[in-house]
Amino acid sequence: DALAGLTDGMTIMVGGFLATGCPDALVDEILRRGVRNLTLIANDTAMPDRGYGKLFASGQIKKVICSYMGLNPTSIAQKLDGTIDAELVPQGTLAERIRAGGSGLGGILTPTGVGTIVEEGKTKIEIGGRMYLVELPLRADVALINASIADHVGNLVYRKSARNFNPLMAMAADYVVAQTTKVHSIGEIDPDLVMTPGVVVDAVVEVS
Repeated sequence: DALAGLTDGMTIMVGGFLATGCPDALVDEILRRGVRNLTLIANDTAMPDRGYGKLFASGQIKKVICSYMGLNPTSIAQKLDGTIDAELVPQGTLAERIRAGGSGLGGILTPTGVGTIVEEGKTKIEIGGRMYLVELPLRADVALINASIADHVGNLVYRKSARNFNPLMAMAADYVVAQTTKVHSIGEIDPDLVMTPGVVVDAVVEVS
């Protein structure tokens, strides 16, 4: 039910780092629904049989924006034969573009990529004698998030590597679904531990 509004052609963000911290149950629901022509924003393309990597094997991705593809031969082959469009972004730049999207910023300035193929087609600005690229923000229609703990209003706590991209992505999408193994009653989570406030989370899915 949480993903009933998912349709062909949407842009989705999926948290995780080489599928660690990926909301596997939500990805499996995308597979089950069979929606296609998706744009995926993720740190990487995982592996063909793990996490969001399975979406390449199923042919549901038309474009990916990520920082690394090296462990998924399926996604690499699809990039090389033109089946998918792949935009490779330096990892720190990717994180900052997502953060900018969640913060309502018009973009970021970074020296990363100046003088390389990364700068092709991008605006450059000189500040204090140093060149910077203007990198545009990233947002998605839907973000799929993996949280260690949640409560009934969507306050989220992450564990270890799941903190890499999940908190940023939860701020940068129009509709946010969080997967968790434990849903607490309101007030049971120490407010000092909350990493994503419930105000930005639209649905919580508890999985065993």
